[in-house]
Amino acid sequence: MQLPPIAWGIIAAFFIGSLAIGLLASRSAGKSFSEYFLSGRHMPWWLLGFSMVATTFSSDTPNLVTDIVRNNGVAGNWVWWAFLLTGMLTVFVYAKLWRRSGILTDLEFYELRYSGKAAAFLRGFRALYLGVFFNMAIMATVSLAAIKIGGVLLGLTPEMTLLIAGTVTVIYTMLGGLKGVIWTDFFQFVLAMIGMVIAAVYVLNLPEVGGLSNLLQHEAVSGKLNFLPDFNDKQNLIILFIIPLAVQWWSVWYPGAEPGGGGYIVQRMLSAKDEKNAVGATLFFNIAHYALRPWPWILIALASLVMFPMDAPQQRQDAAAALKLPEITAIVKRMEANPGSVSQEEKDKVQNLRFQANGLTALRQAFPKNTVPDDKIGHDLAFPAMLTKLPGALLGLLLAALIAAYMSTISTHLNWGASYIVNDFYRRFLKPEAGDKELVNVGRISTVILMIISSWLALKLSSALGAFNILLQIGAGTGLLFILRWFWWRISAYSEITAMVVSFLVALFFQFSEFGQSQPDHIKLIIGIAITTTAWVAVTIFTRPTDQAVLLRFYSLIRPHAGGWKPVIEKGRQSGQLSAGDITTGQLPRELASMIAGCFLVYGLLFSMGYLLYGQVMYALPGMAVSAVSVWIIVRNWKKLH
Repeated sequence: MQLPPIAWGIIAAFFIGSLAIGLLASRSAGKSFSEYFLSGRHMPWWLLGFSMVATTFSSDTPNLVTDIVRNNGVAGNWVWWAFLLTGMLTVFVYAKLWRRSGILTDLEFYELRYSGKAAAFLRGFRALYLGVFFNMAIMATVSLAAIKIGGVLLGLTPEMTLLIAGTVTVIYTMLGGLKGVIWTDFFQFVLAMIGMVIAAVYVLNLPEVGGLSNLLQHEAVSGKLNFLPDFNDKQNLIILFIIPLAVQWWSVWYPGAEPGGGGYIVQRMLSAKDEKNAVGATLFFNIAHYALRPWPWILIALASLVMFPMDAPQQRQDAAAALKLPEITAIVKRMEANPGSVSQEEKDKVQNLRFQANGLTALRQAFPKNTVPDDKIGHDLAFPAMLTKLPGALLGLLLAALIAAYMSTISTHLNWGASYIVNDFYRRFLKPEAGDKELVNVGRISTVILMIISSWLALKLSSALGAFNILLQIGAGTGLLFILRWFWWRISAYSEITAMVVSFLVALFFQFSEFGQSQPDHIKLIIGIAITTTAWVAVTIFTRPTDQAVLLRFYSLIRPHAGGWKPVIEKGRQSGQLSAGDITTGQLPRELASMIAGCFLVYGLLFSMGYLLYGQVMYALPGMAVSAVSVWIIVRNWKKLH
């Protein structure tokens, strides 16, 4: 596309604004490790909440939601809506525990909670595993979306897209540290949401769409509007609704929705002024993330079904059957063994059948191959494809919004990953005597390296939803451990090592074995959860526990509910290390009640907004009432919990 000068002006102004914030924050960021990675621990709840929600609004998020809606309708979003339960559990149970710990990174938790060489190994290994390898995989999925947006809207090559956006992000992240990231997040999120709302309104009023009412009645859309899966379709009901709500939310570790909190969410909790601000930030994040933000994406995704329709069901079935014919499978085998032996006509025949089988013919035909390669064509491409319909100035605003979404996520992951490398590997194992200036410099170098490698990895990926499923599988079965380790004294470093190793090996097996590739994602998820959970529970029971002194220190500092700590408490009382005043039963029942109320609040808001958009006011009223009652419960409990 040829962008008018005003569009380029908006994008340039956005880049200048982001860099200016980074430069301003750099004045204090380099003073110490705490300033660079935790903003001096004096951030207010509202600013941290905006930063959390900006980080999870990455350039791949609208693409992922579009992929889900096109394939499984609005109800398909339960695969991530279910993580609200995890989020609210973190708000009311874990946020204050994390802030109370006083640690610098969530990986420092391991040597606070566990003992011996196993705890040190766990901290160092996960610093590299999460901070480098896993973190780069996440950044690569975000960069994949940027590649598609750059190719569709600007005609840029993947390499050029990453070079431009990545360079600006690295500069302000490297200069300003977490303070620069947080303030830039605020600026970027406001811009991104304004842009998305305006884009949704414009798209709905395109002549081809004909307004919201016509969109909702369109034959390609009307069957995809339900908030719940079809209960008569048992397979979809299990995959899209039952598994996420009954199993996935508590058993799977996923960035931004870690059971018990983790990663960059904890980084922001630790940078809060106090426990109350940590809790308030996390509550604001969950409300905005699940209830307020998704509808512009969903509406644009529904409109894409009109503008870029999926192939008819019979055509998809016929193409899928054709791909199994001997003559086609023979071509595929030759392509895999020796691509040069296959003519372009044969390659196109196979590719066209694949696109048709997946309902992607219209999207493939919409863009030349020199801007969007075959391996980047997926339903997630429909989101940037819709944005090509916007006029110049609005397109510039939307591009700035999408760039903002990309940069807010990447900057957070760069700073977060660098904090692990510096605090939990370099300072802990390589150079304990390193001063603040040296640590900040190592963090800045790490930032650049993480960006370079993750960009290379992004060039190898093809689908946002596929990457989402891989990340879910890697974390399958570890979530329950992260929830219980605060409340069950028996869990040890060996438990965590087992969960980490087994879940990763199971994910590799499913990804590369014939058996794994033949199984649907939900079956692999359930199997992974069962194997990993069984393994770490068995290891917990049959290995020696954490040293008593470490357990006592942890309990005295964190003050979790006493129920799962009775043996430790009893020994502490007998030895005189714990007095009656040190022992607290906590308010876990009230916290869990608040968590449930928080879930009803957000789901009530989410569905009320949806019904209002659908023009079904009477259906929206019960949701509003549920939300109002939930607010009353939360406010009432808040005074007693804080």
